[in-house]
Amino acid sequence: MAPMVTETALELVFNELHKAVVEQSMQSGRIKTLLACLQNTLKNIEPIFFDSRRLSKVLDRPEKQITMFISHLEKGKALVFKCSTIKCWNVYEIFIHSYKLNRLNNELLRFFSIEIQENMMSTSMRSLIGIYDLSHKMNQVLSAVTTHARANPSLCTVPRLPQHIVGFNSHLVELRRRLLNYDTQVLVVSGPGGCGKTTLAKMLCHDYEIKDMFGENIVYVTVSRQSSLKIIIQKIFEHHGENHCEFHTDEEARNQLDNLIKRMGSQKMLLVLDDVWSELEFVIQDLMFQTPGYKVLVTSRFMFPRFNSTYELGLLNDEDARTLLCHYAFPSDGIPINVTDDLVNKIVKFCKGLPLALAVVGASLCGQPMLKWKTTLNKWLESQSILQSNSNILHSLKSSVDALDELPIVKECFLDLGSFPEDERISAMLLKDMWVELYNLDDEGMYTCETLLELSLRNLINLVSIRKDASELNGYCNELYVTQHDLLRELAIYLSTQEPVSERKRLFIEIHRNEFPTWWIAQIEQPINTRILSISTDEAFGSNWYDLQAPKVEVLTLNIRSKKYTLAEFIRRMVQLTVLSITCYNDYPSQLHNLSLIKCLSNLRTIRFEHVLVSSLYPIFALRNLRKLSFVMCEIGNALMSSTTEAPYIQSNITDLEIDLCYDLTELPSELCNLVHLQKLSITNCQELDVLPKGLGSLLNLEILRLHCCTKLKELPKSIASLRNLRFIDISDSLSIALLPEEIGELGGLRVLKMDGCSGLQELPVAISKLSQLEEVICDEETSYLWMEYQSDLFNLKINVVEDDRFESFMKIVQ
Repeated sequence: MAPMVTETALELVFNELHKAVVEQSMQSGRIKTLLACLQNTLKNIEPIFFDSRRLSKVLDRPEKQITMFISHLEKGKALVFKCSTIKCWNVYEIFIHSYKLNRLNNELLRFFSIEIQENMMSTSMRSLIGIYDLSHKMNQVLSAVTTHARANPSLCTVPRLPQHIVGFNSHLVELRRRLLNYDTQVLVVSGPGGCGKTTLAKMLCHDYEIKDMFGENIVYVTVSRQSSLKIIIQKIFEHHGENHCEFHTDEEARNQLDNLIKRMGSQKMLLVLDDVWSELEFVIQDLMFQTPGYKVLVTSRFMFPRFNSTYELGLLNDEDARTLLCHYAFPSDGIPINVTDDLVNKIVKFCKGLPLALAVVGASLCGQPMLKWKTTLNKWLESQSILQSNSNILHSLKSSVDALDELPIVKECFLDLGSFPEDERISAMLLKDMWVELYNLDDEGMYTCETLLELSLRNLINLVSIRKDASELNGYCNELYVTQHDLLRELAIYLSTQEPVSERKRLFIEIHRNEFPTWWIAQIEQPINTRILSISTDEAFGSNWYDLQAPKVEVLTLNIRSKKYTLAEFIRRMVQLTVLSITCYNDYPSQLHNLSLIKCLSNLRTIRFEHVLVSSLYPIFALRNLRKLSFVMCEIGNALMSSTTEAPYIQSNITDLEIDLCYDLTELPSELCNLVHLQKLSITNCQELDVLPKGLGSLLNLEILRLHCCTKLKELPKSIASLRNLRFIDISDSLSIALLPEEIGELGGLRVLKMDGCSGLQELPVAISKLSQLEEVICDEETSYLWMEYQSDLFNLKINVVEDDRFESFMKIVQ
């Protein structure tokens, strides 16, 4: 290729890309900010084409390299147009394409870096900031994919690092020096909440010198306030592949851990205990062993004087604090003219050098006019404190919630997150079910995902996906979870506790052992008017309840840890209850008792059980207004079979049934087919299920059928032909399905068929040529060849091929 031709080709494709970015940046949507970042980079590069000297240096490279770069830009143009079609609620697609835009932006920077380093680099780096925010969220998505978080929630791998870290290098050097000191067995990193203790611990675990010393024996445990020695040690054993250890006493657990460490011989081990509360100081002591090469790193907001080695993590200096705030407040254009340096410095000063405060406040002021900056500062100056402790910190954080005043529903949703335990993932599907009833949001999940994305972009939550292949018809909320920094959770709780107990909209109660709050014991006869009631108990709770008058509760979340749990009698009087969630956060499912009382709750519309053992479903199917029923990681096989002879089972009006990760489920009773109002049936990751009822075709209103990763399921019943309203089927990773029934051709309304990972499938029935409404088939490469034979008959069909090793391909996308 001649030099002039090379120059012309590069300029042409560059201008086409620039034009595409400008055009699509005018479109509304969540991807708009990312395109604006890319547009800013292109704007800085454009002057090179008007300077022949500078352009000649750019083109002074091997012809093959320039040709490949031109091809990369052509693909970039297609990527830009693809971004404009992404739905605002499709969080996963936004994450993925933000990474691709990030990569495109980096390629531009690298290719033109010779001539634009001095006058462009600082601006271009700022233009990447908005994308890096989403990159951090995507790291958490990848972490969830590798661990399949809900299937193995206790795997103690070291979390990934955030993309942007400021001011921690000197801390890392000192912390490494202290940890490697021969005399140090326990090293405590102490500091206020949100100062970066966890980030520093992650940096240490990823440090090459530390990894060389400890290898694979770095065990990272997040310690919740309700953790116990047994729970922590069980997680350590799971990390080493021993998944079925159950200890009866703390002493037994400690002895077994001592034996495990001794069996490791000369291998060194680093145990990281992240976020240890003061009442768990004894746990640190019990995890100390006089074994060479064994060390414990603790992060805590508390000081532990009994341990000699404590590293007090200070706050950021003014320069680093300003850098961090500007990272979040000005992601693309640098500090605008109308925002003065003095105002930025005052905002930075008020954040007291706290990384979390700087990140959240910066994100809340991003894109805001000068007036918003001034009013925010004035509010801080007018009030000296919010809380007696950490007042400046929490006051700074509160401003991020105040910024949601223009989005009142989003603000309410943020405050609702205080209903769940710290350091635990929250199902987005459960949040959707809550918010449908509380705020009349849509029941398809679009506004729920948009709300969660809004909170995520403001750094108030983190989003984690356990699967990467959600489709529009399937509803992305099915695979989405929320995590939250514990300080932000405390903020939500604090803001919800400003009124007297009896008048609070949300009431969050934590019961340790059998110690009830004083107000509860003192006000047994006085009703409370809360709409949302959350009760969290630890593994020592004995289900000995005091009475409670709460007639206006609409959402009840019970967060439990004990092996056995008895529902309180006062629940039967919650006549306005619409959503009930019961979740066990221990390593073994909790057995529920007194479940029969819920049959009195005639207004219940949604019930979600997670990691519990249910012995009878009779009272559940007796609820005539129940619409949504979910079982996640539950033991329900016996209950499901024993309930099939009860008449109320047949009369249920449930429209959405979800069964996920229920390993004791081997078959579905035929009576299940009497749920004639059912529209969504989701049976996923139930690997012992081997047969579906023959009468499945009786579910005439069924629209969505999900059978993902039911690895022993051999076939779909022939009666499926009767499901004329069925529009989505997911049989992905159902390895034993060898043949689809001929009757599948009768599904005239089918639009999407997801069947990647069906390695046992050898051929397709001829009848699929009659699926005239089929728009999309998602499959692996081998199966795609079978479908290509029918493309001439199915004019609207699009075949999307998923690579066999999907995780590796996923890694290639984001690298």
